[in-house]
Amino acid sequence: MKSNQFSLGLQQHDRLQKELGGGIPRGAIVLIEGDYGAGKSVLSQRFTYGFSQEDIVTSLISTELGVRGFLDQMHSLEYDMVKPLLNEEVLFIPAEIDASGALTGGNASERKQLLRRLMEAETLWEADVTIIDTFDAILRNDPQFEALVRQNEERQAALEIISFFRELTTKNKTIILTVDPSTVDEDAIGPFRSIADVYLQLEMVEVGNDVRRNIFVKRFAGMGEQVGDRIGFSVRSGIGIVIESRSVA
Repeated sequence: MKSNQFSLGLQQHDRLQKELGGGIPRGAIVLIEGDYGAGKSVLSQRFTYGFSQEDIVTSLISTELGVRGFLDQMHSLEYDMVKPLLNEEVLFIPAEIDASGALTGGNASERKQLLRRLMEAETLWEADVTIIDTFDAILRNDPQFEALVRQNEERQAALEIISFFRELTTKNKTIILTVDPSTVDEDAIGPFRSIADVYLQLEMVEVGNDVRRNIFVKRFAGMGEQVGDRIGFSVRSGIGIVIESRSVA
């Protein structure tokens, strides 16, 4: 019998799967929210690698890393992605956006259709799980979305995107979005918070020379087992994510 969750794998390497109740629900929209440096990208990378080890086909769009940077980052975390990429278990798509808001290596016409191109990329959505890291960069740098923001219609634009995602989830596909809330208007991100089946907030706190990160579980529909309301973790070179603590309300 097929599980209702996509396994995060690496059960012998870290406790992330256990702390998140046995995996990420199938057919779900997952929102991971946090400021710069809170751990959104490393969590996306851990998910991607773990899925690949469980034969779960994954697409990962990165607005920050090119292919070489992605491979170097994964290697530093002991998440070897060469084989999954070659075996087409993982589709990595760089969508690097420069300071001017343009796609690196792209042209003006490509930028004009940023969200539209994303939604029309059929191969991207054939995966079991699609991760967009970071989704706010796509929203902020799409001129059509920007125009709607100026007209105070960003909520309507968000709902149209959500409708597209919901159609995908009816096919048992899961969409994972990471967002930096400090970069987008509340009316733009609010609808995604409201409809997310899984809503995780990340926090980073510097204590002396230590950096402590927490995952606050705000919503987790379709959990397989009990999920902690706060999960402490760290990121270590040569190891990857390490679970530090857990608390349950």
